[in-house]
Amino acid sequence: MNSKEQVKIIKERSGTDASKCMKCGKCSGRCPAYNEMDIKPHQFVSMIEKGEIEKLLNCKAIYNCLSCFACVERCPRNVAPAAIIEAVRQEVIRMQGGNYINSEEIPQIVDEQIPQQLLVSMYRKFNK
Repeated sequence: MNSKEQVKIIKERSGTDASKCMKCGKCSGRCPAYNEMDIKPHQFVSMIEKGEIEKLLNCKAIYNCLSCFACVERCPRNVAPAAIIEAVRQEVIRMQGGNYINSEEIPQIVDEQIPQQLLVSMYRKFNK
């Protein structure tokens, strides 16, 4: 599959019109994982619009996104960077030939202090 097809698929899966982005950066300013991301939410939107798919498929940010949708709430134009990040993550998982998480990747001890939202978020990330 070529990069243009991948961009088209990611845009369809995300259901987001990246061309509506006015590049204000409010989404990234609201992101609680901003410091951990090598590509910021606003950059995802910009890069998908430009068709720069290879960088997105190889970045670590797709796994650092908390799927909290704070970026979506903050966007004045209803662009959903989190949905684009999620769609890129799904594409990577499909390219790897798996759509699941291996039992070896789950920590043996789940701390009682871990918020349930985190567990649900992880479940959503790895079981699509």
